[in-house]
Formats: sequence, C-alpha cells, structure tokens
Amino acid sequence: MNEKELENLVGRLKDGDEQALGTLLSLNRERLIRTVGFRMDARLRGRVDPDDILQEAFIEAAKRLHHFTGDSPSSFFVWLRMVVLQTLIDIHRQHLGAQMRDADREVNQQAGRYSQTTTVSLAANLLGNMTSPTMNARREEMAGQLEKTLDTMNPTDREVLALRHFEELTNSEVAEVLGIEQKAASIRYVRAIRRFKEILEETPGFHSDYKYGI
Repeated sequence: MNEKELENLVGRLKDGDEQALGTLLSLNRERLIRTVGFRMDARLRGRVDPDDILQEAFIEAAKRLHHFTGDSPSSFFVWLRMVVLQTLIDIHRQHLGAQMRDADREVNQQAGRYSQTTTVSLAANLLGNMTSPTMNARREEMAGQLEKTLDTMNPTDREVLALRHFEELTNSEVAEVLGIEQKAASIRYVRAIRRFKEILEETPGFHSDYKYGI
C-alpha cells in the first residue's frame, strides 16, 4: 500500500470509519504483536494470546475514534499503540490482581513511558535468549542483577532503547511517543546503546557467554 492510500485511510479514520480502523490495525499487526510480546508480564505468557489483546484493543480503539486527531500513518500507529498498551495494563490487572505493582506499572500518558516495566522487560528479553544450561540455572539471580543495573540508566534513555531496538519503532515515532525532538531521540538512542553495552559487560555471565546483537 502506497503513502497516498495510507493517508486516505487515516483521513477516513478521523471521520469515524471503523473499516479503515480494521485495515490499519491489520497493516500494523506484526508491529503491535512485537510491542505486546515485549511488554507482557512473563507470568501471562502461555495464558494470554497476543491476538486476543489486539482484538480487545480494536474494540477500545473503535470506541475512541473521536479522540484520534493525528494526520499521518505514524501518528495513527503511536495512538493505536497507546490503546494497545492500556488494554494490556487492564489485562495484567485482571489476571495478576494484587500481584501487580500498579504504581510502578502505570503509563505516563504524556510521555507514553513504562518505568519499572521497561526494566523488567529488557531483562526478561535478554534472559529469554539464553540457552546455556549454566545460564538457565542462574536466570533468577541474573534477572535481579540486570534489573538493578538497568535501573541506573536515565529513564528516558532506557525507554528510547526499548522503543527503538526491541519494539523497533522509527526515530520519529519514538520522538512522538516520548514528546521530544527527533534529534534528541536520536542522540539519546546512541547514548543508550553505549550504556547498554556497558551494562552487559558489567553483568556477570554476559561479557563472556552472551552477546545480544546490539
């Protein structure tokens, strides 16, 4: 689908066209599945289907179409991603209840940030790529070490890293999500990558046994 056709769909969306919403959701499905996979609490894996989350998010997005004010496909994706994350938060609460640290996992609506969740997700994704029996035996210990070290990163830098490298958003989308200039988002990403590599080197087990491909 070319840019003009996408812009036409977004225009129809602003007019409340649910069919256009369904088409755009389908076009962005893989990206949104990636977001859900990164942000979902490990305790829900195998219990909750990411496609079911997207279906619920579609229903919520249809109810909120009148709130969408963007004028580009990228703005639509940022808006829809926010609806998906809000849906995911609700599902976390439904399944985890008191086990979930609500205060730590709230979304900052202005910046679109997760705080504690980003740290936990980064660590979980790193550990999830480990296959060494030795590493598997140390998984819980290393998760704690990683989370503690990742918490030393600047929160915005950490979020830029998560958005760019793990959710694979574009630099312009990251800037829109976080409410910062594109140049600032780019600078922060370079800085975050540098610090992230340092963290991996500082964490026992990573420097000699594992590289993430960043």
